[in-house]
Amino acid sequence: MKVTIKDVAKEAGVATSTVSRVLSNNPKISEETKAKVNEAIKKLNYKPNAIARSLANNKTKILGVVLPSEADDLLTNPFFINAMKGMSIYAQNKNYYITYVFAKDGKNEFESIKEITNTNLIEGIILLRVNENDESIKFLNNIEFPFVAIGRPEKTEDILWVDNDNFQAMYNVVNRLIQKGHKKIGFIGAIKTLNMSKDRLKGYKMALEVNGLNYDEDLVIHKQLFKENTGYDAAKELLRKNEITAIVTTDDLLAFGVSQLLNEKNLEKISLVGFNNIQLSKYQTPPLASVDINADDLGYYAAKLLIEKLENQDTVNTHYIVNTEFIERESFK
Repeated sequence: MKVTIKDVAKEAGVATSTVSRVLSNNPKISEETKAKVNEAIKKLNYKPNAIARSLANNKTKILGVVLPSEADDLLTNPFFINAMKGMSIYAQNKNYYITYVFAKDGKNEFESIKEITNTNLIEGIILLRVNENDESIKFLNNIEFPFVAIGRPEKTEDILWVDNDNFQAMYNVVNRLIQKGHKKIGFIGAIKTLNMSKDRLKGYKMALEVNGLNYDEDLVIHKQLFKENTGYDAAKELLRKNEITAIVTTDDLLAFGVSQLLNEKNLEKISLVGFNNIQLSKYQTPPLASVDINADDLGYYAAKLLIEKLENQDTVNTHYIVNTEFIERESFK
């Protein structure tokens, strides 16, 4: 039979409200009463309902994460899984919970965020990406709701955020390709309004400029989704118009589509690089070179920043830049 708070109160000889105050560490309860209640809890092996306790304290210890609609099939984009893993590890260590909501039924993330903030069930939100003129950030700032963004906001003042140095990561990749002799390098991205997408394109442009190569808009294609089929279509369009020797993408899923087309056309000499270094990258034919963005660390530090704010901890950090690592494989030629 499940032990209840009434059983503890009876064992300790106090009211149930007193047990609740002990559980919430109320300073008005004497040490003698606390000891008596804690002894009863231990004796009965009572496990308090965490959610009920939190609601009684006006603190749910629940963080909300709204997943974009394309994350519906999580297995197709492991970035979300890895980021969620990092969030969960830190949250669990701090006795916080995370609830995940998908933006579905024609709703975007912004509409879902407005809904979840009205539930009174979550204390803070983790944004999984940042757009230019981001309406979610503006809304959360206006209602003074605690949040952290995975991705660099346009205005970083008084905003908690974590990100990679996307500009530098892409610059390094393109620079390495140029050093290998490539001069016609295609760029395939998606959702160009994301600050991540903009920063990676800037890195691509700067690497060309520093090496004395002209930027050619015909070599750059942006699609609407980070999916394999969109990478395939983009590569078909790119190769139809240009003679290129290398292609960089802003996501491994796009690169998988590119790789499929290159294999179909026996274009074995074209170098290909992706971003995110998801597990399936090394099993491509040929194995895909990719930039590891350490998505689990992005999630971990996002949860850390938000929980520290919720706990009113003094911290000098308002953001973290997570290191990236170029993983060279056979597609890097």
